[in-house]
Amino acid sequence: MLHLVRILFVLILAMIAVPGTAVDVADPVPDSARARAAATRVRPALERDLAVRHLRYGAPVFVRIFKREAELELWLRGGDGKFILFRKYPVCKFSGELGPKQREGDNQAPEGFYSVAPRQLNPSSKFHLAFNLGFPNEYDRAHGRTGSALMVHGDCVSIGCYAMGDAGIEEIYTLAAAALHAGQGAFAVHIFPFRPTTGALSAARDSPWLGFWNELKPAYDFFEREHIPPPIAVEHGRYRVEPIR
Repeated sequence: MLHLVRILFVLILAMIAVPGTAVDVADPVPDSARARAAATRVRPALERDLAVRHLRYGAPVFVRIFKREAELELWLRGGDGKFILFRKYPVCKFSGELGPKQREGDNQAPEGFYSVAPRQLNPSSKFHLAFNLGFPNEYDRAHGRTGSALMVHGDCVSIGCYAMGDAGIEEIYTLAAAALHAGQGAFAVHIFPFRPTTGALSAARDSPWLGFWNELKPAYDFFEREHIPPPIAVEHGRYRVEPIR
């Protein structure tokens, strides 16, 4: 009997140590009646469309946003570990111009590389459903940038956020929450002023932000080539793509 108790105790500890298991309470995914109702509405169609692309509901997600194109891409990890583009969503509204957010109150929507953990989800947002980008990140802080509560959310109004409309955010939020529930510790959100191809950057050579945008290009190129979100580090105030181990 004592041996059985010890076994059960070890199993419980193992489950606690693995993110995404039923007893993982370290960083639970926030919930609300609104989020549950949204998932009930959109999940059947999402699962049908995911199956067509051989993707699984609850698979890890990756998000890219392109300002000039006013487009959000939602990628999910396939069975081979590569990420597959599931859907593109029009950005209903973002505020400001091309270029990063610099300070609180400048009405700029951020650009750069962000990470969204479960605690950053807001299932009771006044803009329907939302997740916080985590601005300022390490890079932003190194450059003295200030601001708070920069979100991807529903509705179609923005003061520094990316508004996706209620229908769009219901799908995006539901798939992101499902991935976090299934064990993804956090998902990456890469935000670009435009698709930073060599030609596009050459055309922007007179912009004061060209140097910053050139720092974003290696991560864009890496994902375009590998279809795996690259690890991003900040070194001496600059973004750097790290090798995948």
